[in-house]
Amino acid sequence: MTRVVVIGAGAREHALARSLGPAAEVIVSPGNAGIEADGIACSRAPAWELGAELVVVGPEQPLVDGLGDELRARGVAVLGPGRDGARLEGSKAFLKEFLSSAGVPTARYGTFDEPGPALAYLETMVPPYVIKTDGLAAGKGVLVTSELAEARTDVADKLAGRSFGRAGTRVVIEEGLEGFECSLHALCDGRRVAALVSAQDFKRVGDADRGPNTGGMGAFAPLAAVTGAAVEQVMDLIVEPTLAELVRRGIDYRGVLYAGLMIGPAGPKLIEYNVRFGDPETEVLAPLYGSELLELTYAAATGELVAPRPVRGAAVTVVLAAQGYPGAPRRGDVIEGLGADGQLGTPLEGVSVYHAGTARDADGRFVTAGGRVLAISALGPSIGVARERAYAAAATVSFDGMVMRTDIAGKVTP
Repeated sequence: MTRVVVIGAGAREHALARSLGPAAEVIVSPGNAGIEADGIACSRAPAWELGAELVVVGPEQPLVDGLGDELRARGVAVLGPGRDGARLEGSKAFLKEFLSSAGVPTARYGTFDEPGPALAYLETMVPPYVIKTDGLAAGKGVLVTSELAEARTDVADKLAGRSFGRAGTRVVIEEGLEGFECSLHALCDGRRVAALVSAQDFKRVGDADRGPNTGGMGAFAPLAAVTGAAVEQVMDLIVEPTLAELVRRGIDYRGVLYAGLMIGPAGPKLIEYNVRFGDPETEVLAPLYGSELLELTYAAATGELVAPRPVRGAAVTVVLAAQGYPGAPRRGDVIEGLGADGQLGTPLEGVSVYHAGTARDADGRFVTAGGRVLAISALGPSIGVARERAYAAAATVSFDGMVMRTDIAGKVTP
């Protein structure tokens, strides 16, 4: 293989490009200033004009819009489902109906277009209340609260279009689940699935899971509690039945099935599916798998799935976000501590800097250009060592108003 195109413009795509790059020429479309500074080609040309033998689609919106179908029609191998398979993420109402048909364990729920029935259903629930927009909301369309008044207000605002526009004018109301969350990514070639190592991300903006939901403030992998038999149980109860239902519906799903799980006393339950690599989970998975990721993604895209080899060690990523994130992030603040290549000015062992939302100012300095600005990722022989390296690296980077959680992977013993 000679050329791979990665679709997207954030830290996830930067991490993918770095891992795919050693064995192929990689172009990121459109990419960002930090990716380009890292020596990775960026282009705004359509993927089919770039001579790609493989396209890896990072964000969900292009998949929901049918980019996978368009590329396959042009004879390009794509890691990412077509429009039909992307509905698993594009519509939470569709997902819930699909899971019911597939017999996949998930939370009790109701789907509503009107405030009256939705508010009446809320009254039948016990806290915590979970209210989700039906459509895509960049990872920010979920409210989890123990306050009924807050839940009622959120339902009314979403259904009226005040919160997320058309994406929120239908809501799914779910029961709260007990346990701990886990992200399990599986590669699918249309007939078979194979799991990558488990990961966990941190959605809330503040320490101790306080504040609003974000796209993710950090992650680590693997989870000691979700290995071996626990992974097999998830595959048997959740992922394999999902693939069987996709096949039954005539959907040729080639891409990532990213299961967001709650692992509790009653066993694993599915919270949601994403139809692409997670962000910031990719920033720990990609460095763990390294150049093997090229073989894995191409095999899944071409219908010839191969089993991933066991990974060694662990990885932790810490997200540095802009002031005001996730609501109205500030842009244009100068980032200190980076070299000309966008990596640490003083390199540290096992550390990579992935650019999420950066740009260059008139003087060539890196500046903030998005809500999540950088993902600082570190490898190590254990979670504890990787965590120490990631936070040591994060301490060398700064910008005005920088937001960073200090407890990523903090409860994990080395």
